[in-house]
Parts: sequence; C-alpha cells; structure tokens
Amino acid sequence: MLRSVLAIPDVYELFGQAIGVPAFRRVFSSEYIRPKRTERILDIGCGPGSMVPYLEGAEYVGFDMSASYIAAARKRFGDRATFVCERVSKQTLDAPGAYDVVVASAILHHLDDAEATKLFELAAQALKPGGRLVTLDCAYVPEQTKLARWIVSMDRGQHVRPPDGYAAFARRVFRDVKVDVRHDLLRIPYTHIFLECTNPIESS
Repeated sequence: MLRSVLAIPDVYELFGQAIGVPAFRRVFSSEYIRPKRTERILDIGCGPGSMVPYLEGAEYVGFDMSASYIAAARKRFGDRATFVCERVSKQTLDAPGAYDVVVASAILHHLDDAEATKLFELAAQALKPGGRLVTLDCAYVPEQTKLARWIVSMDRGQHVRPPDGYAAFARRVFRDVKVDVRHDLLRIPYTHIFLECTNPIESS
C-alpha cells in the first residue's frame, strides 16, 4: 500500500517533508554532488524534479519514466530545467560525453544486476573527461538497527544490496569508486550509501 501511494508525486513530497528529506537533499548536493554554475548535470530517475532547487545555476537535465512525475517536475521547475519522460539510453542522450556530473538518486536498488551494470555503463558514456557519477541508495549493513533494516526493507525497490554489492557494479566500469555509508541524514532510522565514480575504464 505504502509503495503504491508514494508513486503519487504530491504524496511523495509530503512524506519526504515529514521525514526530513529537504535537509537531506542539501547535504546530498553540498557534500556529494557539489554542483558548479558552469556544469551540466544529468539526473537519471529525477522523479518530480526535487533536486533542482539544490543545484542552483547548473544546467540540469532530468529523465524519468513516470509521466506523473515528469508532469509535476515541469509544472514546478520547467523554467529552470529540462525534463524528459523516457528511459535514459544511448538513443535518448543528446550527445555522448556531454555531462560534468551524472546523478542516479535512489535508482540502483530498483534495478536487477544486468540493469545496474547498464546504468554504470551509460553514465560513463554520458560523462565528459574528468566527470563524475554520484549515486545514492539505501543499503543493508551489519551495524544498522533492526528498525532501520525494517524501514529499508519496506522500500519500493526490490534489489537493496550491501555497500560492496553496489560498489562491485561500479568497479566494473569505473577505476575509482569512493563509498560512503551514512545513518544520520533523516529523522527516521535509515541507512544511505553514496558512491562517487570517476575515471571510466575505456572498454566501457
């Protein structure tokens, strides 16, 4: 029930407000994405465009397959960003090597192994030389509380992994992968994993 309700953009945003997501997004932007005004950012699975206010000045392009999310994003931020209602692929990218930063926020835990590998490959193709892929997901870790583990298990994504599981896919495509696990970013017990991936392997 909760999973289906959260697919409604307004409910998704209200739920996020309740658990402290705006403060979390500020941290995600300032500590992990670190946007610059001269940069071009691709957001894979952008949802209703909620990160746009936290990436001020950067050129932002968001892709999502949900028509309702994209409609909500265009209504709120259409004058500040570009939104595309399609799956990101080689065919839908405007050009390879066109982005300084690729963001995949809360996407990998929705993807099976083959799909996760393709996401990293696509991100590598989308990045300019010296660019970065930044991912965010929930994770299972031994030290998390039982409540945090239960909350993570209730996520709509069916492929929640331990940190090494996410990083393994990244290292197939990127030479340098930084992993950061956080438990302190929401008002509820929750475990986040962040990956920062640079220096794509040429064969990808």
